[in-house]
Amino acid sequence: MENSGKIRVNGFSLWYGAFKALKGINASIAEKKITAIIGPSGCGKSTLLRVFNRMNDLIEGVRCEGDVLLDGINIFDVRSDVVDLRKKVGMVFQRPNPFPLSIYENLVFGIKVHDSSTHKRIMDEAVERSLRSVLLWDDLKDKLKASALSLSLEQKQRICIARLLAVTPDVLLMDEPCSALDPQATMRIEELMFELKKNYTIIIVTHNMQQAARISDDTGFMLLGDLVEFGQTKDIFTAPKDKRTEDYITGRYG
Repeated sequence: MENSGKIRVNGFSLWYGAFKALKGINASIAEKKITAIIGPSGCGKSTLLRVFNRMNDLIEGVRCEGDVLLDGINIFDVRSDVVDLRKKVGMVFQRPNPFPLSIYENLVFGIKVHDSSTHKRIMDEAVERSLRSVLLWDDLKDKLKASALSLSLEQKQRICIARLLAVTPDVLLMDEPCSALDPQATMRIEELMFELKKNYTIIIVTHNMQQAARISDDTGFMLLGDLVEFGQTKDIFTAPKDKRTEDYITGRYG
């Protein structure tokens, strides 16, 4: 691809014990674009997504080989700081998971983790900035002491995104971020993603091919641990080079 990539994956494989879940993945994730990863259940989509902030490290028996470069630096280098990596590369999960704390405490949680001495004024500014980024400031500015668990499902997911933005990441990983939402809420989260890509690199795993076609700039199709095809979304959906991609997109597979 013409873009050298915010994230570059070179010959990356991953095993859960004896099971090879990712097989020699090569990809270049463009900066400040939305990259979708599609494919049937169990093909390795979420495993690949979790590679980018090393969440697979938390699973016993995982081993990997190959390189993953973020801004040209290998995230698996022994000198790599995993805490710093997860500050730069945040994850939004399938089901919104706000902490059982106030809205304000949810949003400053990450800031306190990284620097417990942060001044309240700086945290206040971060709360306002992150809520404005997810278009919730006007709705919630007078309710910051309320429990985040009292919010609607869509608002909870926006709070989870805002919680990441508060620590100023570079990359947002989204694992089926709309699967628990109704169609209207899904549409609004997709609109939010369009806004966020002006400032962030976004990688989304989705089962919803219409969603991938609507929102992403680039798409990767995975099957049985292989990245079968990767390229511009319009090409993947209108003129796929691999028959397996075509079969999946047209509903003949998966």
